[in-house]
Amino acid sequence: MDLKELTIALCSLPGPSGFEEDVRRYAADYLKPFADEVKTDVMGNLMAWKRCGRESAGTILLDAHMDEIGLIVTGAENGFLRFETVGGVDQRMLPAREVRILTEPRLFGVIDVMPPHVLKAEDMDKSIEVKDLAIDAGLTQEEAERLVPPGTPAVYEAGCRPLGKNKLCGKALDDRACAAILIKAFEELCGKQLSADICLLLSTQEEVGGRGAVTGAWNADPDLAIVVDVTHARTPDSKHVPLTLGGGAAIGIGPNMNRAQTRRLFDLAKERDIKVQTEVCPGRSGTNAEEIQFSRMGVATVLISLPLRYMHTPVETADLSDMESVCRLAAACAETWEG
Repeated sequence: MDLKELTIALCSLPGPSGFEEDVRRYAADYLKPFADEVKTDVMGNLMAWKRCGRESAGTILLDAHMDEIGLIVTGAENGFLRFETVGGVDQRMLPAREVRILTEPRLFGVIDVMPPHVLKAEDMDKSIEVKDLAIDAGLTQEEAERLVPPGTPAVYEAGCRPLGKNKLCGKALDDRACAAILIKAFEELCGKQLSADICLLLSTQEEVGGRGAVTGAWNADPDLAIVVDVTHARTPDSKHVPLTLGGGAAIGIGPNMNRAQTRRLFDLAKERDIKVQTEVCPGRSGTNAEEIQFSRMGVATVLISLPLRYMHTPVETADLSDMESVCRLAAACAETWEG
């Protein structure tokens, strides 16, 4: 399976923070044929190991989170499902949105919206607060109470599909595109002679605070961490954003990243003709690099980002050439590390 196919498959699965089991199961099945060990920890993280066979070898951690933003049902009124958000959901995206309710079997639903015919003029330009919205799954009150108990999660009913010649568009590219990238990098590294053990961490609950990365990094105890996440790419209405789709992998520079290892990323990109751009992170990076950097006694951490348009929407958009650049750079960084 190539990178494009794997990304589409992963993005099509539901996995809001705390409910990542479908994604974890799929990724584990994919990794088992070439990993030395695949396991799940108490936080639901998936960890795949490739041992280099050397005594006292160091460990390189490859991290991408596998959760997505979502919704969670809080109750029912007259058959309509009330809900709250999980992670950074933009409430402007919600009215009239199709959703997948993660019952067994899955249910299809739509979020209610007032037609413009009945809105007051002063309400036409206002976004609707989550507390005033509900999911219509075509249920009676009795059916809603029986089939969809409080605590049931839901995600956007949107898969992932090609957009134009070289782009992908859909839900959960943040961060399933990066999970796919690191799975392919891990697969490539399994065929190399390495000086360190490789641990691939597909972490949970990043969208609600990087929780999986905390326990995953502690467990792996790495010497070097390569964190891969998405970052904002320029759109027609955001000309101040410096990064562009098709501009290559974005290498993070700032206090959240190890300076020596970051310089090595730029050197590797030049040496191997990998297209890159620079992402300045003056404080917090907003990624798992924050939690991993100060795990245990500290971890030399680098951040490679995938430029993404329309983050936290059902139409997130990435460029396959950037994905290939991120994959090549992450693999090269792990392959050439000497401790």
